[in-house]
Amino acid sequence: MNIIVTGGSNGIGKEIALYLSQDKANNIIITGRSSESLKKTSSLAPNRNISFIVSDFRKLHHSPDHLRNNVELVFKKVDVLINNAGILYSKKFAETTDEQGREMMEVNFFAPVFVIKTLLPLMNKGAHIVNISSMGGYQGSVKFMGLSYYSASKAAIACISECLAGEFKELEVSVNCLALGSVQTEMLENAFPGYRAPVSAAEMGKFIADFALTGNRFHNGKIIPVALTTP
Repeated sequence: MNIIVTGGSNGIGKEIALYLSQDKANNIIITGRSSESLKKTSSLAPNRNISFIVSDFRKLHHSPDHLRNNVELVFKKVDVLINNAGILYSKKFAETTDEQGREMMEVNFFAPVFVIKTLLPLMNKGAHIVNISSMGGYQGSVKFMGLSYYSASKAAIACISECLAGEFKELEVSVNCLALGSVQTEMLENAFPGYRAPVSAAEMGKFIADFALTGNRFHNGKIIPVALTTP
């Protein structure tokens, strides 16, 4: 399968890509800002089937053709898109600058929407789009101080997942959203110093990868909580 994982240079995205790369039949593209980190992840693939595109999700709209043109250098059709890239500034609402708030909305919402719109013409029938949200953006969940903008951006990507699932039915492209709970990543450590999550990045990466490959057989337009704790 032809698979794209955004934010694939570290954390959960890296683990998703490495797990998928164990199957020789998969061809994976990862994106991220750091070429060195992307190269390192790519070099770990046991079957040498991870390519990478350096892309700053804060500025995707500045070069609208960059992503699609580079994807098409690797493969012409897309079977799975996992929108995993994200950013978090853990600050009280009143202390979060407008710039930081807009950056979280840009990376966590507008960028994945841009990626979907850009790559939709390349999607095969039966393709699966998996958007990664958070329990912070899940309606009715416990909310935490310092995560207001982040949670709002994750709620937005969850909502549009439901909307796009309906719009893409005639294209036979499925869209689902996974709302993650606590996972031991650098982002979690920054938001909750000293806290240890019950789930590792590798464990969650495997779960997301498996869901991306088969979840659209059973789900479409769903926001699915994947959480033992929050946090």
